Amino acid sequence: MNSFGASTKSVASSASSHPGLIATAAAAVGLAATAAWVEVQARRAERDHPPEGEFIDIDGVDLHYVERGDGPPVVLLHGNAVTQADFNASGLMDRLARQHRVIAFDRPGFGHSTRPRDRLWTPAAQAELLHGALERLSVEQPVLVGHSMGTLVAMAMALNYPQDVRGLVLLGGYYYPSLRLDALLTAPVALPVLGDVMRYTVTALSSRALLGKMAKGMFSPRDVPANFFPEVSREMMLRPVQLRANAEDAAFMIPAAKSLSSRYHELTLPITLIAGEEDQVVSPDGQTVRLHEELPHSELHGIRGTGHMAHYVAQELIVQAVDEHVQTVAQAVSLGSHTSMTRDDLSMAAQLDFGRR
Repeated sequence: MNSFGASTKSVASSASSHPGLIATAAAAVGLAATAAWVEVQARRAERDHPPEGEFIDIDGVDLHYVERGDGPPVVLLHGNAVTQADFNASGLMDRLARQHRVIAFDRPGFGHSTRPRDRLWTPAAQAELLHGALERLSVEQPVLVGHSMGTLVAMAMALNYPQDVRGLVLLGGYYYPSLRLDALLTAPVALPVLGDVMRYTVTALSSRALLGKMAKGMFSPRDVPANFFPEVSREMMLRPVQLRANAEDAAFMIPAAKSLSSRYHELTLPITLIAGEEDQVVSPDGQTVRLHEELPHSELHGIRGTGHMAHYVAQELIVQAVDEHVQTVAQAVSLGSHTSMTRDDLSMAAQLDFGRR
């Protein structure tokens, strides 16, 4: 008994003399428990929200896409934080599918698409992947509809594969390099090891606390639609893999905009620019209006009383723009079939015709 008592006192004395060890052990246990809970939540979200569409394996990426409708093809490219389900929630996909073959991709790391760490997922890299997917799906010359970060992917595809894109409809886009506080704040989350720990612990918790406020900022001055979180899924947005995709995309935004903006003068295809005049996420004047001034053949629409999520408000305008792009290029091709015009001539004819609208 005396020996046991002495041993107990020794352990207690040792613990009291090393409070840092106790705190460290408690923190480690807490982090491990949080990480386990986050993983359970992620698996549950994927089980409760199974893939709506099909998968295609492109260059080692399981790419999830949803396809609806028949007619001239339209490809929808979502922004950060959300998934292709955003176009369901807005009603845009169903509206376009009345007259078009519509394909909405989960960009790499978002929704149910994977995001291997064997490459840097810049907008150009994503455009290359999606271009390969469209070729496999026998989609020829689609109109690309991009929102937010999706506009950079659309621009990259139009610049790198100009003969394979019919036109662009760009919503609330980021086109020119500018200081982005969100990119600075999320940069550590994109790092290997440190970012992995953060995405399963502190970032997982802080993102949950801030998600509602973020959504309000995206939709402001309008209210967040009642169907937004049920359809897009709060927990799908908060999975560690999607937090990594968000952080990496945010980190690539500024350098990508700098690189791509030096080539915007190359664009001759029809372009429609749409932005909410009260966008709190991306400056309409500093981005959309500036791009329109650089590309005078583009058509600009500012939506009053609307923020970053203009596709929830301007569905008919978007559909009209898509239809005009299809008709403009079709008329130019028809003209070319009765002349000796080259593809460059046809592109210029389409540009001139669009500019008169």
